[in-house]
Amino acid sequence: MTNKTPVLLCLSQGGYQLAGELATAMDDVEIHGLKKRLPECAITFENTIAHVQSLFRQSRPIIGICASGILIRALAPLLSDKWVEPPVVAVAEDASCAVPLLGGHHGANELSRWIADILEGAAAITTAGELSFGLALDEPPRGWRIANPDQAKDIAAALLNNDAVALEEEAGESSWLKDKGLSFEHEGFPRIRISDRSVQPDGNELLYHPPVLALGVGCERDCPAEHMIDHALKTLESAGLSKESVACVVSVDVKTDEACVHALAEMLGVPARFFTPQELDAQQPRLKNPSDVVYKEVGCHGVAEGAALAAVGGLGELLVEKHKTDKATCAIARSPVDIQPEALGRGQGYLSVIGIGPGSDEWRSPQSTQALREATDVVGYGLYLDLVEDLIVGKERHESGLANEERRARIALDLAAEGKRVCLVCSGDAGIYALATLAFELLDKEDKPEWNRLKIDVAPGISALQACAARIGAPINHDFCTISLSDLLTPWDDIQRRLKAAADGDFVVAFYNPRSKRRVTQIEKARDILLTGRPASTPVVLGRNLGRATESMEVITLGELSSDHADMLTMVLVGSSQSRVIERGVKKWVYTPRGYEKKMKVAS
Repeated sequence: MTNKTPVLLCLSQGGYQLAGELATAMDDVEIHGLKKRLPECAITFENTIAHVQSLFRQSRPIIGICASGILIRALAPLLSDKWVEPPVVAVAEDASCAVPLLGGHHGANELSRWIADILEGAAAITTAGELSFGLALDEPPRGWRIANPDQAKDIAAALLNNDAVALEEEAGESSWLKDKGLSFEHEGFPRIRISDRSVQPDGNELLYHPPVLALGVGCERDCPAEHMIDHALKTLESAGLSKESVACVVSVDVKTDEACVHALAEMLGVPARFFTPQELDAQQPRLKNPSDVVYKEVGCHGVAEGAALAAVGGLGELLVEKHKTDKATCAIARSPVDIQPEALGRGQGYLSVIGIGPGSDEWRSPQSTQALREATDVVGYGLYLDLVEDLIVGKERHESGLANEERRARIALDLAAEGKRVCLVCSGDAGIYALATLAFELLDKEDKPEWNRLKIDVAPGISALQACAARIGAPINHDFCTISLSDLLTPWDDIQRRLKAAADGDFVVAFYNPRSKRRVTQIEKARDILLTGRPASTPVVLGRNLGRATESMEVITLGELSSDHADMLTMVLVGSSQSRVIERGVKKWVYTPRGYEKKMKVAS
C-alpha cells in the first residue's frame, strides 16, 4: 500500500461522526469534508468529483464514507493501470460494511478488513484468491517484491483450478503461502519461484524476491553518492544477487549522517539502519577481514561485514566478503527469514523545528503539517501542542512550561539522537523569537557527536506579525522591523538603542512580547521613543489571539498607546509616519504606501 496519508472523505454529518471514530484508531489520517455540509471540518472541498480525482492522482488512499457509486463515477475516467492505483474503499454510513473498490491487492482489502473490525461490520472482499486462499499472490508480505506481477493472475487461476503448481525456494521463507493450506509440486511448471538471485523469470513462473539480504557499507567522509551506489550495485551484480532482495543498508553509527549511505538506501527503496561500534565488534569472530586499523578509527574490527552480519543475526551467513574501492566498502549477508529493518539498530534521528502559525489550521504550512504527521514524538509548550491535537493523536507528547525553552530544545535533540522522528513545536514562525535559534545554539556550543549526526530542518510558519498585518490590510508593505520588548534575554539598554534606530529610520515596528505580569512599563517607554520620530496620530494595530476563536483587532493611535492595551497574546504594529487608516463603514484598514503614488503621477 502507498505510504501516503489516507483520507477519510465525508459528505454528511453522519459520515463525519463515523470518520471521527475511525480517525481515533488510525495513526495517520486526514478527514476531508464537503464544505457546504461540514464547514467545521478542518479540511474542506466544494466539488466532490474533482476532489476525489485529485486525491487519486496524488496516490492518496481514499476511504469514502458514502455510496460506492459516487466514488466509481468519479474515478472511472482515470482508471488505466491497476498496479499503480491507490486503495479506494467505500464505507456505508451506517457502518455495516466496507467495500474495497480499487487496489484490493495493494492495501484496500486489508484496509477494509481493518475498518470492518473497528466498526463491527463486514468487509465485502470479492477478489477470488483471497476468498479461496485467504491471500493475494500480487500482495506478498511486506518487503517482498514481485519481478513479474502480471504473471500472478495466471498462477492464481491455476491454483483455483486445482492445477499442479510447483514451488521452488532458493532463499527466504514461504510460510505465508504454505500456511494457507495450498499444496505445491516440487518441480515443474507453472511454478512460484522465491529467489534472491538476479535471474530472469521464466514465461510460466511467478518470481518473488524476499527481503533477506543486508547490504553492509562503509565509506570515507563525504564519499560521493554516485560512487557508493555504483560500488554497491557492482558488488551485488558480481555475486549474482538481486537488488530487489536487499532489505536494508546498514553501517556503523558514525556514518549516520553520510549522504551517500542514505542516497544508496533511497535508490534501493529500503531503510538505512545503524549500529554502535560495540554492537558491530560483537561480530568479530565471524568477520572474514578483521582490521585493527578500522578498530582504531571507529571502535570495531569491521564496518561493512560487521554491519551485514549484525543485521542477519546468528543464523545468517556472510555471502559476500568486504569489497572495497578507494572510497567505499560493501559486504552482503543473507538471513534465513525475512529481515525486519525497523527492529535493527536505529535510523538517523530527524528533528523538525516547526512553526504552526498563530493558531488556526488554515495558517499552518503544509510542510509543518506533514512533519507533525510523520513524527514519532512531539515536543512543545502544552498550549501549542493542544492547537495541533488532531495531528498528534497516538504520538509521544513531551511538554513543559512556557519558560522552559532550553529544556524543550534539549529534549527534542536527545529524542532525535535516539533515532526518533521529532517535532519541536513553536507558535508563529520557528525562526522568529522561537526555538530554532536555541536548537542551533545548543548544537553549536555543545558539539555533541550524537546531535551532530542528526538530520535537522526548520519548517517556516506564518508569524503573528504577518497574520496581524493581513487581518488589517497592508501595514508592513514597506520597510519594517521587529523588536521584542522582553528584557529576559536582551538588556533593556540594547532594546532602547534599537527603538531609537527604528524611530530615526521611520520603520514600521512590530512589538513582540509587549507586556507580561512583571514587565508593565516597557511598552510606554517604547512609545515615547518612537514618538521622537513620528506623529502621535500614527496608527497602531492591536491584534489579540490571532487565528483563534477569541481573536480581536483594534486600531488606535500611537499617542493613545498604553500598557493597558497589550498582553503577551497581543501583536502590536506601530505604523511609520507614512502609514494611513482607511475607514469604510464599520471597517478600518491600515496600509503603508510604498511609493506607487509617484509612479501613478508620472504615468498620468
